[in-house]
Amino acid sequence: MKKRAFFLAVCFVLATAATARAVDPTELAGRIQNKYATINAFSASFTQAIRNAASGDTEHRSGSFFFKKPVLVRWETVKPEKELLIVGKDAVWDYFEEDKEAYRYAVKEIISSKTMLRFLTGKANLTEDFFVAAGKASDAGPGQAVLDLAPREPEPGLVMARVWVDLSTDMIARVFIQDFYANTNDLTLTGVAVNPKLADTLFTFTPPKDAKVHDNAPAKERDLK
Repeated sequence: MKKRAFFLAVCFVLATAATARAVDPTELAGRIQNKYATINAFSASFTQAIRNAASGDTEHRSGSFFFKKPVLVRWETVKPEKELLIVGKDAVWDYFEEDKEAYRYAVKEIISSKTMLRFLTGKANLTEDFFVAAGKASDAGPGQAVLDLAPREPEPGLVMARVWVDLSTDMIARVFIQDFYANTNDLTLTGVAVNPKLADTLFTFTPPKDAKVHDNAPAKERDLK
């Protein structure tokens, strides 16, 4: 019985790997675009590793992410420190609770830049904005495929990207991006819930009275990743 169970497990792993290798990258990129076009909202937990190439230091973050169409985002980091990023209808707020500082930006400024947010909200058009190639099948987890993305018009914030796709849902499970200075941002989503009921009030923010507000400030060195 144990031998049979082991044999079946091996067959499953081999079949999954074969599936990952067989996926056509252009076709899969189109499937991803279609998926994000059909959903109205999703939520997930995230873990994130942001590496500074110059210092070699890596900051590990974790928290929750909520998205609702057309472009409403609540990105809440709880570790290592509390940070709340709200993309609302009229403004973007980035609030650092410990520092009691709030930064306000224009929505267009944030969403139009090639940052992590564009991937998570489906605004990065994989078939039009990137040259798409199949990633290493050995890098994919069970039931996943990997796509390597080279931007057709590179900019300092993004010179290459890699996405891991859940083949059962055609949704992105992990995103890795690298900027011109070789800094990297690696984000993994877990517990993804599609089309949850999310109230618009979840995507509003009013700075606390004791917070220092930086209105229409340039992006901080930490950036909105």
